[in-house]
Formats: sequence, C-alpha cells, structure tokens
Amino acid sequence: MTTSPAPVPGFRAVVPAGGAGTRLWPLSRAGAPKFLHDLTGTGRTLLQATVDRLLPLTGPDGVVVVTGRAHEAAVRGQVPELGAHAVLAEPSPRDSMAAIGLAAAVLARREGEDVVLGSFAADHVIDAGPGFATAVREAVAAAHEGYVVTVGIPASGPSTAFGYVHQGEPLGLADAPSARHVVGFTEKPDAATAAEYLATGEYRWNAGMFVVRAGVLLGHLERLHPQLHAGLREIAAAWGTGAQDDVVARVWPGLTKIAIDHAIAEPVAAAGGVAVVDGAFGWDDVGDFASLGDLLPVRDGAGDGVRVLGDADAALVVDARDALVVPGTGRLVAVLGLDDVVVVDTPDAVLVTTREHAQRLKAVVDAVRERGRTDLL
Repeated sequence: MTTSPAPVPGFRAVVPAGGAGTRLWPLSRAGAPKFLHDLTGTGRTLLQATVDRLLPLTGPDGVVVVTGRAHEAAVRGQVPELGAHAVLAEPSPRDSMAAIGLAAAVLARREGEDVVLGSFAADHVIDAGPGFATAVREAVAAAHEGYVVTVGIPASGPSTAFGYVHQGEPLGLADAPSARHVVGFTEKPDAATAAEYLATGEYRWNAGMFVVRAGVLLGHLERLHPQLHAGLREIAAAWGTGAQDDVVARVWPGLTKIAIDHAIAEPVAAAGGVAVVDGAFGWDDVGDFASLGDLLPVRDGAGDGVRVLGDADAALVVDARDALVVPGTGRLVAVLGLDDVVVVDTPDAVLVTTREHAQRLKAVVDAVRERGRTDLL
C-alpha cells in the first residue's frame, strides 16, 4: 500500500501555465493550449495532473498557478480546489521570468522572504511516484542553503530536443545527498555534442524546474534586472487591493520579456550559485507528436504499435506500424500502409505528418499565420 508524501514545511509550488504548444497543433492552440488537454488518456488534463502531484507536497493552500487572462476562466474551472487567490492572471505574456517573479513577489509579501518556491511547468508529464517527491525535498533542502536549485533528469539518449545541465562537485548536504554544483547550461546541442556530454556522465537533461527561496530569487533579480524587479515588487504590493488593476495596467507592459533561464539560472550558475539534484523519475515535456505517441499505450485491436488519443473506434489502421491517430470530430480516420504516420483530425484543420518530422511543426504554424488564418491558431 502506497502512502501520500507529507507536505514539505515552508514550500510553495508555482505552476506557470502559458504558451500555445505549437508543436502539437492543431490539437493545441492559443485559445486551448496543451496544458488544458488530457493528452495521456487518464481523464485528467496536464494542468490537473501537475496540481495533483504537487498538492501532497505543499498542502491544500500551497499551489499558485500563473496564467494569462485569456485562460484564467478555464484554469479556475479545471482546478477549483485551489481557491480564488491561487490563480495569478497576467494581462499579456512576458515570458517565464515575469511569471515566476510575480509569484515570488506575491508569495514573499504574503508569507515572507524565506518561503521556498518551486516552479513546475503545467504541460509536462511526470511520474508522480516517490522519485519526484524525493527530488523536491532535496531541492528544498539545497534552496534553504541559498542556492537556486534545478532538477536534472538522467538522459536516456543524446536528444537534441532538450537543454543540458553540467554537474560539478557535490554540495555535501546531508538532506540533499544528490545535490551538486552546476557548472553551466547548454541549450539543445547537436547530436554529436549531446553524445559527448553523455559519455562524460556529468550532464543531465534540463527539465526547467527551479526551486529557490523567494528572497534569494528576488535578490538575484534586483541585481541582474533591477527594473524588472522593481516592477514586480510594485505589482505585488498592489495585488489583491483596489489599486491592482491600475498598477498592473501601468507597469506590466513595460516589464522585460525574458526567460528565467537567461535572466537568473545562467548568470547565477557562472557565479557558483546554482545547484542540481537528481530527478529519478519519468519525465517528458510532450514537446511534439513523436513524444506524445511514446506516452500513449498501444491500443488493443488498433493495429501494430498503433496509438490512438481519443475514441479508438474512430481510428482504422491497416498495414501500418507505429501510427499515431488523434480523431477529434467523430468521423472515421482511416490509415493504410503508412508507417510512423501522425494524423490529427479536428473540426477545422487536419494534420498529416510523420514522427520524424514532428519537431518541424512550427513551420506549418508559421505558414498558417502568414496566410492570415489566425482563426486556426
């Protein structure tokens, strides 16, 4: 019998829920991005599954979702257990630093500068077993020592789709035995470089998770991006008051648009202030239809290695191996003699590609935009 992990004292989880998931178009779109979809056939959307695995570690009031105003109603509808004050709505996307920084500033004002926050994307698929809880606990322990902490995923191969974390010497922390200094980050190297990295045993995939004391994060932000820091502090001071809307409308559009990786992780790592803990759990960022296909079970009676997301009876696959079919209109989708094909059927757009070309889907989205068909995005 398994038991739920106990909450980690003083720990709060931040869930950035943004982006359009363009490499899963036309299933994922700006108006209904991938975190709002059940992509694994479990009956829970990616956002709901993220909250499900975090709540046992934070307690009932410990999760904050940062999302765009366009998705606020859908987010609140999917996770009503979080309560009214747990959803922070951005008026426009300003990348991950502004989103996470806003949550950090609001949490610091509510609970103090020493509260430890962890940022976990809303659209990743993670094994919620004991490995995830262990990684979070170790990361919190290292964060209490003043580090910005990331979680490194042991690589299963030299993927060019992920960034890499270069591990250094152990921190020597009793409560975080796997924690090591981070030497640096590399964004999506080529296959040869990735293979060289893995041969050293010193690299992990960068899963984009960061755990840090709110005051430490905001202190780094004040030093490295003072205007962004000042704007976020001003917004947080007004959050939940009658002045909130006016302050947000005035300050938010001028905030620097930058990812937390570039704003904080990379420069702080260069100064020795970033640590990494082992992520001994299954992880996938569901970055394209090829990875989505690997997450789905082979459907009985559907064909040889065939995966179907949705109604299996709406997919007919004959003499085709390793196909992925997403029937979304109720009509029959038939595939004959095409191996590794991906077919996504929606009411207003149909995608036909292969697993090999799945990473290039952004080119199709760009072409749709160039044609002026913003209604399809």
